Amino acid sequence: MNMKRKREDMEIVWQTPANPPERHDYVFRNGIRYVRPYYFEFISHVKNRWAGKTIVDLFSEEFKGRPRDYYESAVKSGRIQVDGQKVHLSYVVQSSQKISHFLHRHEPPVMSWDVEILCEEPDVLTVCKPASVPVHPCGQYRKNTVVGILQAEYGLAPLFPVHRLDRLVSGLLILARSASRADLFRQQIESGAVQKQYIARVIGVFPDKQQVVNANVNYNAREGRSTVEVGDDQGNSTASLKGKTACTKFTRISTNEKHSIVSCEPVTGRTHQV
Repeated sequence: MNMKRKREDMEIVWQTPANPPERHDYVFRNGIRYVRPYYFEFISHVKNRWAGKTIVDLFSEEFKGRPRDYYESAVKSGRIQVDGQKVHLSYVVQSSQKISHFLHRHEPPVMSWDVEILCEEPDVLTVCKPASVPVHPCGQYRKNTVVGILQAEYGLAPLFPVHRLDRLVSGLLILARSASRADLFRQQIESGAVQKQYIARVIGVFPDKQQVVNANVNYNAREGRSTVEVGDDQGNSTASLKGKTACTKFTRISTNEKHSIVSCEPVTGRTHQV
């Protein structure tokens, strides 16, 4: 019975970008939030240079990440469609036609902590973002995101993130209820009218005087990781180093001799800076 229930919980469904995340899309087990697997529709339109090719030749030549036999199987099963219809392997595409490719999505799990709403106003929403959850759809994540969870559990949509917090970071997150309001907030952040402050717990006794760290952060978007380079001990410029310059101010708040609570104030805003 338990095995049958688990299979039903994780039943694969077909969805398009028009299907919003819903409460029943999530499965909770042992403090982890899972998303039921689904096939998601990725949409493109036939470019002029694609016109006249067969549907299989088009995918084989333009999307080389998968073998030809995969695309043949996808066309036969209807996972690749043209204008919403199944087609045969030798179907010749025409300019501007809509091509749908349904790909299996099995989103990575995240912690099952709630996205707590701290303040809800007509044009802005402030929430406490839990660690492990990305802010918005990206990479393998679509429903297991702050935006997706808020839409599924509270019906709050559309939402426009004013700023980002890295997936593994928790903290205050501001989301606008309109694109124009989000632009206004972003302008205030870029002008320095709004500042970010992070609180971190670190191992050891942090120095009691403020520490200013200047380094270059080289973010690898494909791997989702960053490397950091700093200048030499003679204080030479970091201009020749890889990545983007980043400056962060660190101030100790307290310590118990084993750990320290530290305020981290980014002067610049680079991914993975803190």
